[in-house]
Amino acid sequence: MNFVNTVQGSLLEGFYPAGWDMEAIDRCCSHPPEAITERQSFWHADFNPISCNNVQELNVRMGHEIAMQIKKNREEGRKTALILPAGPMGMYEWAVFFLKEWQISCSHVYGFNMDEWSDGEGNTLPPEHTGSFQYAMEQAFYGPLGDLTVPVEQRHFATLEQLPTYAEKIAALKAEGAELVTIFGIGRVMHIAFWEPQYGGEFSSDQEWKQATHRIGAQLHPLTIEQNAITSFKSRTTLVPCRANTIGPGLFLQSDRIIGGCDGALSRGMQWQGLSLWTTLRHGPSRWIPSSFMPTLPGKLFFLEELAGPLQPGIN
Repeated sequence: MNFVNTVQGSLLEGFYPAGWDMEAIDRCCSHPPEAITERQSFWHADFNPISCNNVQELNVRMGHEIAMQIKKNREEGRKTALILPAGPMGMYEWAVFFLKEWQISCSHVYGFNMDEWSDGEGNTLPPEHTGSFQYAMEQAFYGPLGDLTVPVEQRHFATLEQLPTYAEKIAALKAEGAELVTIFGIGRVMHIAFWEPQYGGEFSSDQEWKQATHRIGAQLHPLTIEQNAITSFKSRTTLVPCRANTIGPGLFLQSDRIIGGCDGALSRGMQWQGLSLWTTLRHGPSRWIPSSFMPTLPGKLFFLEELAGPLQPGIN
């Protein structure tokens, strides 16, 4: 007795994205924990998932990876375009630490925040609002860097005015030889940024889907709302906006390198991100599962060891 053989006629019938094969997703999650790093045929040769014992280790290793990319490009005289998330967040403290320790100026860095809460018209929270992603980034990364920080004019946020300009600005930077690095987490519904899986139904092919650069006032999946209620709003669903501005695959799939993080463990053996992690690594590319494309790119995906499972009730 499980989801697949009881969903018909239930309140969840039709709730999940139409392109999801729940049996295939379940098969992705059925492997033993030690198998999670086994290479798959669709992975890029330079893509590597890296297990971390705890959140502290994950934060340090992600922060170090971000700082190293910035440092390397600085030393090579190359500009760096970063697509940045407002979560995971612990990595930014360590990125700042290493950059300050090494005294690396970020004057060559261009930051593009991947998403922002918005209303149906694309209007966003004011930057000083403590719930905005811009506020989070200023407090966690740009501000603490002090004199080494990214110039204000090189910081971009997913507002109604700025988000539509990302594609052109990133293309111009890449034409100058800049490296594009996407830093990301994976959503409960396997989104990247707020590019949700149900958008797959609006495109006739994966190729068409890959061209979409952004969306204004995007409708979020109900599970995305609940994920954020749990992880960012202390369970208070009523505070979570139902729409957001977000980049799309037309931008994040251009990445020269990716740095991902999965830290979605709760307390007492509970977690929310294990299925998302396993599906990302094992499903194979599908526009109905945006994160499934990330292993096709060079880079690293850091994850908490406990997310590997086993994903079975009563077994820790």
